[in-house]
Amino acid sequence: MKSKGFTLIELMVVVAIIAFLAMIAIPSAKRYLARAKRAEAYTILSSIATAQKVHWAKTGKYSNQLSGAGGLGWKPEGYKGGGEQENFYYTYGFPGSEGTNHFTGKLGTSASHLSRANASDIVFVAVAAGDIDGDGEPDILTVDQNGTITIVQDDLQ
Repeated sequence: MKSKGFTLIELMVVVAIIAFLAMIAIPSAKRYLARAKRAEAYTILSSIATAQKVHWAKTGKYSNQLSGAGGLGWKPEGYKGGGEQENFYYTYGFPGSEGTNHFTGKLGTSASHLSRANASDIVFVAVAAGDIDGDGEPDILTVDQNGTITIVQDDLQ
């Protein structure tokens, strides 16, 4: 009498195939998610550049203060005070205080990575920093008065 079902060898082969496919798919999925997070940074940096242009048109100078009196009047939509509860990933802005000069996203990337940011009467550089793949090294992007976005440190490689 022949029994119905799978042998241990057949089950082991299926498990090995699934493990191999997962080994290939998981890194690709992580890269895809990291690219999606970077797309957010492009959008928000462009928004900061637009706010800087409006501020410059009104005052004749750029500002390192995103929010508050004398600032750009800009903050991320739905801002809740910074950190894990936020709807955005990167930390954006300039060195200084949370909620005024910079805004910390849900990745919790330290504002110390914003040291390249500055603003004067005629130029500005705003920074976005976020450890989008969890390796301890942040992705760092900048935007300047011309609206040029530059990848300073690439965390996707």
